[in-house]
Amino acid sequence: MNSFTEENYLKAIFKLSLGSNKDVSTNAIAEQLDTRASSVTDMIKKLSDKKLVKHVKYKGVSLTGSGKKIAVSIVRSHRLWEVFLAEKLHFKWDEVHEFAEELEHIKSDELTERLDAFLGFPKHDPHGDPIPDKEGNINRHKDITVANLKLNEKGVIVGVKDHSKSYLKYLERLDLILGTEIEVKDVVDFDLSITLSVNETFSVSISNQASKNLIVKKLK
Repeated sequence: MNSFTEENYLKAIFKLSLGSNKDVSTNAIAEQLDTRASSVTDMIKKLSDKKLVKHVKYKGVSLTGSGKKIAVSIVRSHRLWEVFLAEKLHFKWDEVHEFAEELEHIKSDELTERLDAFLGFPKHDPHGDPIPDKEGNINRHKDITVANLKLNEKGVIVGVKDHSKSYLKYLERLDLILGTEIEVKDVVDFDLSITLSVNETFSVSISNQASKNLIVKKLK
């Protein structure tokens, strides 16, 4: 039986390893979980003893088959609960994460599969993150961020990299939500802040940091 903390470590390693063939560093895990590197080292040893991760000194950490299975199950459950909370209980996208953090640890494959079917087999959660299928297959975003768009290029918002409450509330206040069409109207050389046309109706300016965390599907 794994503790919630152990499961959160497996989930963090899984997320950090997506799209990369490299092992995950302890510092990256510490940053992801907002904890000390020494605490990560202790937990990695515990997970390694359980054969849930492989740790190579000075190289990093990777999930074993068993570790990945647990991590995928948690991520899948978490994102399905977020959809349920947003679509059925009408929570806002900045509110669903904390509730889903609790619900994701319920140990029931049957519940997860029934939830998936009840929701109509959604492909993405309220933040645009892809939901793994029960085999663990996951279709990652191949899209780019607003920061990568050039002047006069257009895109549709399909996801966010930053899930913090403050960032999501900020985007909602500017109407920069999923499905919104944007066009780059100006880029300031000094700080790379960007002026966007939103759904061809009004303009907003966002910082470089905000634009680097906003994922779009580029329009031709």
